[in-house]
Amino acid sequence: MSNFSLEQLNGRLESYIKSSSEFRGETTYFVAPAKIVEILKILKEEFGFTYLVDLTAVDFLGIKTPRFEIVYYLHRFGEEYDENIRVRIKAQITEENAAIDSVTSIWIGADWLEREVFDMFGIVFKGHPDLRRILMPEDYDEYPLRKDFDVRNREPSKKSFQKALREGGY
Repeated sequence: MSNFSLEQLNGRLESYIKSSSEFRGETTYFVAPAKIVEILKILKEEFGFTYLVDLTAVDFLGIKTPRFEIVYYLHRFGEEYDENIRVRIKAQITEENAAIDSVTSIWIGADWLEREVFDMFGIVFKGHPDLRRILMPEDYDEYPLRKDFDVRNREPSKKSFQKALREGGY
């Protein structure tokens, strides 16, 4: 799409956007988690945001609710310099329902990014083709990037390591 503008994007996504903000020339949109796949398809297919730069999560325990935000950082490679645009899409999810639809159907590169968020935060990506731990052992019971993770508690690590020793994994 040549002659891209954020006004066009804002108009197309108006019914999906809960709120938005701009900081240092980058726009952030807050959207409903139930519509994440639909919104991201529009961004890719209609507006050329073909590059998923990153996908991560933020834990706001004790700061605000809902507790978690899933963050999608997208880039559009435009024909003109000023058409190279980055946007952030954020979807807020609760601790009680820490799940959101997978976007691996849109970007295959989301595969490992979603697995990392699952592994570190315990957030489930519904419809993911192979959602399992990627950094921590499969039997590890904790989520290290959650704000309530106790770094002094060595028991989950010891339990996992001892199991691996018994099974000959190390």
